[in-house]
Amino acid sequence: MVDIDNLFDRLWALFRRMNPQAEAIHQLLAESGEVILNDHIAFRTFDDPRVDIDFLARPFLNAGYLPQGEYEFPNKHLVARHFEHSDPQRPKIFISQLKLRDMSERLQEKVTGFIDQILPETYERDDFCAMGRPWDIDYTTYEQLVQESEYAGWLSAFGFCANHFTVLVNKLSTIDKLEDLNEFLKSNGFELNSAGGEIKGSPEEYLEQSSTLAAEIDVPFADGLHRIPSCYYEFARRYQLPDGKTFPGFITQSADKIFESTDRRKT
Repeated sequence: MVDIDNLFDRLWALFRRMNPQAEAIHQLLAESGEVILNDHIAFRTFDDPRVDIDFLARPFLNAGYLPQGEYEFPNKHLVARHFEHSDPQRPKIFISQLKLRDMSERLQEKVTGFIDQILPETYERDDFCAMGRPWDIDYTTYEQLVQESEYAGWLSAFGFCANHFTVLVNKLSTIDKLEDLNEFLKSNGFELNSAGGEIKGSPEEYLEQSSTLAAEIDVPFADGLHRIPSCYYEFARRYQLPDGKTFPGFITQSADKIFESTDRRKT
């Protein structure tokens, strides 16, 4: 049986190292008396069957998660699925994957080469999704990939880890509206993803989301350290459906813009 709590702890520890915003935002909210509940954890992968959604979902399925909604993002050549646990205190899991057949032959060859570097015994690890980058890559290759797909570039640089964690705004006690949380964050120096508006979604869609822009950190490549966008923090406000239940899924149009939180800064 997978120790899912230990896996979540490992994912959170890695996320905090990759995203210094997380610790600072947690501290700010704690100083306001908040106890944070995580809405969902998101992962990125390729649709190669060795590392695809089905593979990455294994430890969560073994821990009692079940597949729920499926999503398509044609403009970004992505598909995704989310998973839920019967315990509402456990975060949802959102896993997306890049459709390699939609990409150039050069990108497909590079990605296949990356995955070929993964040691066979590594696939048996329950913490595969928290192992980071299991291949070598140089910065020139990263730049080539990111020009074709920001998603592919990010995944090639960071590998398998939590792309973001998400604060469930519904459970905050001093902040009710996502607008108020956004203003609080901006007043404390955090830059938000404004693609499609700072708030994606609406009460009419039963979900509102916002996110920081990914923190830039020094990442080791084969040819040295380079500073690139890493992870970001997301914030979600969910609304009740007509049947009284809280909307559990995701809005494709909103998620499409949230993906851009890790895009390189335009200069």
